[in-house]
Amino acid sequence: MWGDAFPSFLIGLREGLEAGLIVSVLVATLVRAGARSRLPQVWTGVLAAIALSLSFGAVLTFTAASLSTTAQEAFGGTLSIVAVAFVTAMVFWMRRSARSLAGEIKEKVTDALAMGAGVLVLTSFLAVGREGLETALFLWTTARAANESAGPLTGAGIGLLLAGALCWGLYRRVLRINLTRFFTATGVVLIVIAAGVLGYGLRDLQEGTVLPGGTAYAFDVSGSVDAGAWYSTLLQGVLNLTPAMTWVQVAGYVGYLAVVMTLFVRGVRGVREQSGAAGAGAGAPAPAGAVQRVGSGADGAVVGGKRAAASPVASPSVPPPARPPAEPPPTPTTAPTPTHRLPAWLIPVAVVAGPALLAGLVVALADPKPAVGETVAVSETACGQGFTAPEPGRQDFLMHNTGNQTSEVYLIDPSSNAVYGEIEGLAPGTTRDLVATVAGGTYAWRCVPADGKAVTSKAVRVGGVAGAHAVVPVSERDLAVPLKAYRAYVDRGLATLVAQTGKLSDDIRAGHLGTARADWLTAHRTYASLGAAYGTFEDFDQKIDGRPDGLPGGVHDKDFTGFLRIEYGLWHGEPAAGLKGVAQQLAEDSAGLRKAFPHQDFDSSDLPLRAHEILENTLQFELTGDTDQGGGTGLATADANLAGTRELLSVLKPLLTTRAPRLLPTVDADIARLQKLLDSAHHGTVWTPVDRLDRAAKARLDGATGQLLEDLSPVPDLLEVRKSA
Repeated sequence: MWGDAFPSFLIGLREGLEAGLIVSVLVATLVRAGARSRLPQVWTGVLAAIALSLSFGAVLTFTAASLSTTAQEAFGGTLSIVAVAFVTAMVFWMRRSARSLAGEIKEKVTDALAMGAGVLVLTSFLAVGREGLETALFLWTTARAANESAGPLTGAGIGLLLAGALCWGLYRRVLRINLTRFFTATGVVLIVIAAGVLGYGLRDLQEGTVLPGGTAYAFDVSGSVDAGAWYSTLLQGVLNLTPAMTWVQVAGYVGYLAVVMTLFVRGVRGVREQSGAAGAGAGAPAPAGAVQRVGSGADGAVVGGKRAAASPVASPSVPPPARPPAEPPPTPTTAPTPTHRLPAWLIPVAVVAGPALLAGLVVALADPKPAVGETVAVSETACGQGFTAPEPGRQDFLMHNTGNQTSEVYLIDPSSNAVYGEIEGLAPGTTRDLVATVAGGTYAWRCVPADGKAVTSKAVRVGGVAGAHAVVPVSERDLAVPLKAYRAYVDRGLATLVAQTGKLSDDIRAGHLGTARADWLTAHRTYASLGAAYGTFEDFDQKIDGRPDGLPGGVHDKDFTGFLRIEYGLWHGEPAAGLKGVAQQLAEDSAGLRKAFPHQDFDSSDLPLRAHEILENTLQFELTGDTDQGGGTGLATADANLAGTRELLSVLKPLLTTRAPRLLPTVDADIARLQKLLDSAHHGTVWTPVDRLDRAAKARLDGATGQLLEDLSPVPDLLEVRKSA
């Protein structure tokens, strides 16, 4: 948590100190001018700035939440780069302005005193508002990078509290801080942190398809680095250095750091040289440890209205300024008493409520609810009654089945049959919502009753720019070629399986249990790599690879057979005589499956489903150790499952590439990452058992598998065979 909190802590401390110093100077100047009655105007401006900053943060959060996943990545990446630009400008501005900040603010306040109350409110609002907006933006980006808000919010809160305490100490003159050195040191650290935020933002833009190279990794050490260790957490939280980074990320990180840090260091040296020359011209160098006094005059008068003896300590780089003439308090003027005086609380409430209301309006506009469209009637004889051309945008169509049969309902492009939205199983007499995004194009409804022919409505034209996402339908014929290729792959695998299970049976019959263990793993991995066909194998799958779950006798039940039964015996010291019959039965079942497979019904629609389900089972069973019967080879089986998924995707590639061209490169990168993690647990012929993985390694495996599953999740929808007749 500290790794995620530190960047926000630093930005909260620095921005809070900047804003606090400005407020301290404003207050001190008014007090010294005898204008304490004008202090509420300062606090009103400060409250307005705080309200605006909080509202800005809310707008960022809720606006991002209303976007699609890809748009969220692009939006977040863009704002990360904007945040880096703001922080960079702030760092350089404070390096230049730290010495003259108090004088500039005093001058603005003096001018404001001669004008109306609104000018003083505006002065404090603008002075504090910039820091508040920068803080909100940077905090939002760091929270997004950390994938959680507790750490960044905690760090920012602590930083702001500490900044407030420091400003109070400076105001009361109980602290002596060299602000120039403080802002220089924190500037260096912030530049390093900003480089990490830039790298993270570039990665977001790649995932949002704004920038190319999302799968071109400069390095990927996720298989050898413990992501859960304290040093990994610290590096990722503070510097945004992750185990895998693309070339674009690395180039942005290194380039920003090299250019900005060089300019900043050169600027610091230049300021020091100028300060040294000024000090020499003044006649004597400033003593070591000199301290800047913010809000104090040359005679030692400090913020807060207190005065002290003239300080012998000068600024480290600027000679003591000449004492300005005392400012006379403003001369009170007599004004006519207004008939109706506004309540004193009205202006503060207004300046706080105004930004909040504005933010609420922006959020409401940024997160529009689907426009409630007309009710569209569905039946086996008519489809789309009541459908008229909708407005572009998200639409909520109320689909009401007025017929006597359950129907599938699709919103389609009639020219290509591409599907924009669908409802499966709309029962008679029921109404369900179908939410779809409508853009420029042609739209129609297609209703496919359970027992009848498809009915298509009259097409309507929607004006505007095209851009609504639609899925090009897949037919049984489209899947015929991938199915044929995959059946050939399974047939070859079953031939290999028959030979391997025969050898395993021979090993056990001869009493060579050591050899049998190695041959068992080889044969089991072959079977696991055929996972997409498991629904086709019928009863053979339970006989060959069934688990003891639910059997009355558990692992000792007579119906517990196949690979897992043999695994239990081999790794629990069971003699060969007790395993001969089970091994022989496994060989016979494998041969029977190979003979039956060409005649088994393999539904082509199973292929897209298995692309996701194979690894779902891996995550549920192999990576939990649930199927382990003592061999500790769960990761070896997971590796075989991954090989089966890769083979399945290869036969589906032509269909996926035309429908989602960016999907497979992302999935390929996920597979490579998971493969690397599995390889790191494989040493020669030995696999690390799942229960012996350290927590960080297990978390990496689960995370990589989960990410791959998430990226594979669109495949079933993209390649679903939809009814058309």
